[in-house]
Amino acid sequence: MGRKFGKKNVIKVDPLAYNIGLLGESGIGKTTLAVDVCNKLVGEDGYILLNIGKEDGVDAIPDAVYEDIPDWDTFSEFVDDVVENKTTDYKDLQVVVYDTIDELFRIAEPEVIKMHNREHPEKRTKSIKGAFGGFMAGEDKAIEIVLEKIWELKSVGVQIMVLGHTKMREKTDPITGEGYDTLTANLANRYFNAIKTKLHVLGVASIDRSIEKQRVKQKIGDDKLVGKVTDESRIITFRDDNFNIDSKSRFSEITPQINLETNQLIEALEDAIKKAYDKQKDKKGSVEDAKKQQAKEKEEHVKEVVEKENELSKHTEEDLKEEFKSLMGEVDKKKLQKLVQEQIGASKPAELDTKEKLYDAVQIAKSLK
Repeated sequence: MGRKFGKKNVIKVDPLAYNIGLLGESGIGKTTLAVDVCNKLVGEDGYILLNIGKEDGVDAIPDAVYEDIPDWDTFSEFVDDVVENKTTDYKDLQVVVYDTIDELFRIAEPEVIKMHNREHPEKRTKSIKGAFGGFMAGEDKAIEIVLEKIWELKSVGVQIMVLGHTKMREKTDPITGEGYDTLTANLANRYFNAIKTKLHVLGVASIDRSIEKQRVKQKIGDDKLVGKVTDESRIITFRDDNFNIDSKSRFSEITPQINLETNQLIEALEDAIKKAYDKQKDKKGSVEDAKKQQAKEKEEHVKEVVEKENELSKHTEEDLKEEFKSLMGEVDKKKLQKLVQEQIGASKPAELDTKEKLYDAVQIAKSLK
């Protein structure tokens, strides 16, 4: 009998199969770059940019495909609609651009407060700090609901590209205790770290300036030394050996730095992926062959997930509990218990604590009839 657990990873060759983040100051060109990259890789039907909260960066981008997301209810409705209709209305949708992640957490916080007040009417609060008992529990719930919605889209093959703003922040080295400045997200550390840990690549856009000191003659007093910008360019950093820029890449051989330009970004991602792909011992065929095969497998997976989601929507938890209880009396209980344990990880009915687990258990029981 072979091993039950353990499988070998296969490098995905589509750049948008990975979770990508791009940070930068307002106006540097994050949104334009994201739209251009998506248009080149998947076309206008393959992406939607979410103009979240008070963001309006899309206003100056001709023909960008976007949706306004002013509040959490709209975001939730968007996710539900995509998941339900992925194989029809959104069959070509491959990536959602979150512009910005800062605003997504901002609109999530009022939802967390509403959730708390519904669950604890005797301890109502108006602050995220007071939600769910405080001590950062409110912020943790905001992280939970944001990631849950993002992963609902990922479950039907819609990947993520997150945009965010930057600021200079002082950090402390955990080994030496010394402080240092770093260019990082203009977002609460707890929120930023929750997203950063999920990204495969995080590029930080900044302006690289050459500044020359020049002596300027003063009308009164001594001459004054002032800095004059002699050259500047917009760049994206993926790896910074000095750790002054809070970037990240899980691809070890990615180009550390590029110009903020569409083709250079695509080339940097594709080159890093190809180098990782070529290191695989058991790779079969070229990158193009792998791309076709992976696209086919993704399409089949998405179809299965959507069909299951649509089927789940027809049932309530109570209906499924009653059906499973009835089926238990019609099949071999030992066989059923073993299969439910192996496939779902539930050793007793009480551990079938979600609609999905109950549905899967019902399907297993039906297969034994």
